[in-house]
Amino acid sequence: MDDSSLAASAAVPAATAAAETEERLSALNLAVMANRMDAICREMTNTVLHSARSAVIGIARDFSCGIITSDHEVLATAEAMPIHVFGMNIQTTIMSERHPDFREGDAFLDNDPYGGNSHAADHTILVPVFHEGEHFFTVGIKAHQADVGNSQPTTYFAAATDVYHEGALIFPCVQVQSDYRDIDDIIRMCRRRIRVPDQWFGDYLAAIGAARIGERRLKEFIEKYGAQAVRAFIGEWLDYSERRARESIRALPSGRLENEGCHDPIQPFLPDGIPIKVTIDIDGEAGFITVDLRDNPDCVDAGMNLTRVTSTMAAAQAVFACLDSDIPHNAGSFRRLEVLLRENCVVGIPRFPHSCSVATTNMTDMIINLIQSAFAKLGDGYGFSQGNFCNGAGTGVCSGKDWRREGAPYVNQMFMSAGGMAASAETDGMHGLVNPVSVGLVYRDSIEVNEQRFPFQVDSVRALKDSCGAGRRRGGPASEVIFGPRHDPMLVINICNGLTILPQGVLGGLPSQAGYQAKIAADGTREVYETDAYCHLEAGSKLHAIDNGGGGYGDPLEREPERVLSDVNERYVSRAKAEALYGVVIVGSEENDDLAVDSAATEALRRARLGNGQQRAEVS
Repeated sequence: MDDSSLAASAAVPAATAAAETEERLSALNLAVMANRMDAICREMTNTVLHSARSAVIGIARDFSCGIITSDHEVLATAEAMPIHVFGMNIQTTIMSERHPDFREGDAFLDNDPYGGNSHAADHTILVPVFHEGEHFFTVGIKAHQADVGNSQPTTYFAAATDVYHEGALIFPCVQVQSDYRDIDDIIRMCRRRIRVPDQWFGDYLAAIGAARIGERRLKEFIEKYGAQAVRAFIGEWLDYSERRARESIRALPSGRLENEGCHDPIQPFLPDGIPIKVTIDIDGEAGFITVDLRDNPDCVDAGMNLTRVTSTMAAAQAVFACLDSDIPHNAGSFRRLEVLLRENCVVGIPRFPHSCSVATTNMTDMIINLIQSAFAKLGDGYGFSQGNFCNGAGTGVCSGKDWRREGAPYVNQMFMSAGGMAASAETDGMHGLVNPVSVGLVYRDSIEVNEQRFPFQVDSVRALKDSCGAGRRRGGPASEVIFGPRHDPMLVINICNGLTILPQGVLGGLPSQAGYQAKIAADGTREVYETDAYCHLEAGSKLHAIDNGGGGYGDPLEREPERVLSDVNERYVSRAKAEALYGVVIVGSEENDDLAVDSAATEALRRARLGNGQQRAEVS
């Protein structure tokens, strides 16, 4: 089927679809069936979102759903985070190898970072789907748990010297249901070792429920179209996706791109930080891209190591962000990309027993930023600047005892920070990215709901003025969060980045500002604390956390004055920075609501700066 035929074909009625055995599906029917797959993913997603108990899943939406074929190819993901769903195909492969006699009514739990999972905190429920005794699909729900039994009350344990120190319960694709009933041994294990067992069990039920809904809908899908038509759909949809990816890559200039960066130092175990290098080879003629991550440090004795899946998917996510946005993201389009990894590499394939506790954030954010900004080296119009990678205290894991509930324990990953997105050649970075790996799909917590569910008070959450990296297109703004316990002590654990090394701009764009985190004692004194933070807060004390904005794209002096005026009105940019960075003179007052651009003064100022030979990117 040629791409040009998509608009020309008529839908095949459901009654006749089952009769299609050798003939290809019509383009319209292919599109309808593909959208039905996405709709099933979205129904599973809404089930988890509205039934989970923990805030990290039910409010912040740190989970994803996917559909994998019986041949272990990712078929549909809808609005899932790439770091979650791609790799489920490896998990289903392991499921088949370890449980070759799996059957209808079974369900499996996998969170093994040395297999196909992202990290131990992401519990994946896998449910095989059958039609007339034949295995057609497996549905997967991967959700970041509030607690997985770590030796410390956090799911991001950067200081873990190995998997034993990390302490998480790890389930290497174990069976948790048979004949649609729980296997109680596994449930009892989790209840014994997880700090808030009822919360975990509620999230488990949400995932199982979503998986069973996905199973039911896929059975209906097969019954409607027929087994032969469904098999044809799978093959043709993946082939179409591959063609779309190939043609998008063919539009790129061929060549090699390289980029380097470094994670902030982490005291005391990584005092020099972690340097990272990416190499990208674009073969425009063949429509193929290779990303090489092998020239990087060995695994470290800390929880910062990536897994095979997170290394691969951080690279893939960044590459596909730089291609056509409407390419279907599935196993077909991924045929046009190869990610080269090596064993025992910090951004590669971990060697047991190295810990991968932080495998879904800090180093993945670095890979994504480095690849997306490397694409900008192809010229104006390609790639992105770099986005927020400061996973500060606003996204920390809080724990303690709730005096309002008779001292009951609580533990939860917060998502109160927002962070600024990278800029592109055409668009400003949005506010609310959280961090690159979440692709803007993790929701920011409701402050009111957080205060109802947990015994802390939030003083303020706001976007920060002058935190965006300036450029022809600016980065998104950073956010500030100030909060603390109401009564009993609270512990906040987080692993930060972006306190000393900043998200960079590209093609003349400027970097954003540094992140910041400090403890404010009851008497008002401040104690700035480090990247790997254990912050013990007493009643009356507060945490003050600031993340990064996004870097700028292109010369700030080329930004349209009316856009600068809009940024000033929206309080993203101050009048002083509008003049200093963008060369835009604004007159009037906020009080009178009559701010305006002085066009003559702006033109004269910009001409003078360029006439003096001033380096545009150094204007400050």
